[in-house]
Amino acid sequence: MKILAFAGSNSSDSINKRLVTSVSKYYKEKEDEIQILDLNDFEMPLFSKDKEKKDGIPDLAHEFAKRLDWADLILISFAENNGSYNVGYKNLIDWVSRIRGRKIFPDKPVFIMATSEGARGGKSVLAAAEDRLPRDGANLLDTFSLPEFSKNFEDGKGVITPLYRSELEAKVRKTKRCMAKILEEKQQ
Repeated sequence: MKILAFAGSNSSDSINKRLVTSVSKYYKEKEDEIQILDLNDFEMPLFSKDKEKKDGIPDLAHEFAKRLDWADLILISFAENNGSYNVGYKNLIDWVSRIRGRKIFPDKPVFIMATSEGARGGKSVLAAAEDRLPRDGANLLDTFSLPEFSKNFEDGKGVITPLYRSELEAKVRKTKRCMAKILEEKQQ
């Protein structure tokens, strides 16, 4: 299985990147391949129709779309800025959405999550993504929210609080079962 993981964040020390990287390890089997992307590698001009008309869609938007197409499963952990998407993610998705004839996540299985230092754990951005991604072509498998990141996560160990770890592991098992079924159906 080919797994693409990234944080919906352009922060160089993103807690969401730490979370999604940790969660991606649950999916690693000997034959699986995991790519962890950094949105800073896909920084583009601020989207506008005027820039698109003048210069076209940036090559980096096409490159990101190719990475999405490559994956069998996509893991995203969303940063929440003022109750919504991080600007780095939003700008990238705005550009990818302009590629003619394409859904952003063309029938791709996606497991989304969010974390923050606050008690809500990015629930506002997670709700927005849960609503939006299926309209962008995603097959949304599940969601996970981790509140109070510094209290509930440790590098090298992942989610350390038993309640949240148990919830995450149950969702990972569920998404693995879904992926096994999806991959089996593709082979038939």
